Amino acid sequence: MKSALETLSPTRVKMTVEVPFEELKPSLDAAIKHIGEHIQVPGFRKGKIPARIIEQRVGRAAVLEEAVNNALPTFYGQALEANEVRPLGQPEITDLKVPAKDGEDFSFTAEVDKRPEIELPDFSDIELTVDEATVSDDEVTKRLDDLRARFGTLKGVERAVQDGDFVSIDLAAEIDGEEIDAVKGVSYEVGSKNMLDGLDEALVGMSADETKTFTAPLAGGDKEGQDAECTVTVTAVKERELPELDDEFAQLASEFDTLDDLKADLAQKAEIDAKFAQGVAARDQLLDALLEKVEVPVPEGVVEAEVHNHLEGEGRLEDDEHRAEVDESTRKGLRTQLLLDAIAEKEEVQVQQQELIEFLVMSSQQYGMDPNSFAQQIDKDGQIPAMVSEVARRKALATVLEKVSVKDTAGNTVDLNEAVPGSEGDEDEAPVAEATEATEATEEKADA
Repeated sequence: MKSALETLSPTRVKMTVEVPFEELKPSLDAAIKHIGEHIQVPGFRKGKIPARIIEQRVGRAAVLEEAVNNALPTFYGQALEANEVRPLGQPEITDLKVPAKDGEDFSFTAEVDKRPEIELPDFSDIELTVDEATVSDDEVTKRLDDLRARFGTLKGVERAVQDGDFVSIDLAAEIDGEEIDAVKGVSYEVGSKNMLDGLDEALVGMSADETKTFTAPLAGGDKEGQDAECTVTVTAVKERELPELDDEFAQLASEFDTLDDLKADLAQKAEIDAKFAQGVAARDQLLDALLEKVEVPVPEGVVEAEVHNHLEGEGRLEDDEHRAEVDESTRKGLRTQLLLDAIAEKEEVQVQQQELIEFLVMSSQQYGMDPNSFAQQIDKDGQIPAMVSEVARRKALATVLEKVSVKDTAGNTVDLNEAVPGSEGDEDEAPVAEATEATEATEEKADA
């Protein structure tokens, strides 16, 4: 087999592949044998029918079709390897010429999007600036208040609703007189703003057994975004009573004996979170700086396919404004992936099994799934290589982050090795162990 490569753009190539008849013949013989095992010809035992009889019976075209369908992926893969092309997406096969008779060559043309060649610069001159990792008294007070709220109790009150109250409500929504949805006895914290727009404003000032209507866009369902007439009825009003801030509360809410010790611990955790926020900010700034610094061409075919699939899934193929938004985000996401893949390759990033397990645990929590079940599901769906690639990209970005200069707004050099919450390890130990058994079964795939 021989092939010729033509570069159509930095992200697309065309390969012309020619296969001598001798190399295609094993596929023809296999096709004839396979067909012979599934047809019956009087006078011959199944599987013992001569090749010329089979061709006469089913036609040479049928034999060629099966042979080419089976052989084409192999020859295409060999052409990719010979020309060092790393494809993105499926190829477009054209100019398919099959041998009309024995001795004639087989040829085809394949166009495919590919990973672009990315020239990586020296990253050491990049400078990043993040906020200072300072902890104010207000931050500690807020954490203390949040902790008090967790141990607060609700009691009924006979007064108008205030911001921060908890209410029991009946809620209904209709459009043009048609009821779209209705719920009863829902508990809701006024001011949380996690239901309908305008609900919090409507509730403030209402009393038990009072009803009010307001207009709001629906937050979900088939009519999401459409304005509906909403009716809310308050059935009960409750306020939260907070425990006193004293040593007794510290003993109730933590492992500490005194309130001062509890405050000191909250201050320490706030400082850890502030340092972690520095790391997140530095990572995001670095990614933007890399995308600005490095030219990363994207394959148009891949972009168009992803945008189309996204809009089709949302049923918004005709929404040009939304298409432009999805197109922009898709291009940035693809540029990011290609860039980080190039860095991972240059830095020879390797993904260890434990790193994959930790990523699986984190991902399973985001989906609200059991880590073991999540690992089995992605293995079943063939998503292990994609997960490995994502971990490699994260490691690649971390590798560059170690080479750049990071300072805070006060001019102090920031050590990002401190930007790791120290309390997460113990919490993750159990789910990590739980996911290990499922992931060990896919170790070979992860290393591929």
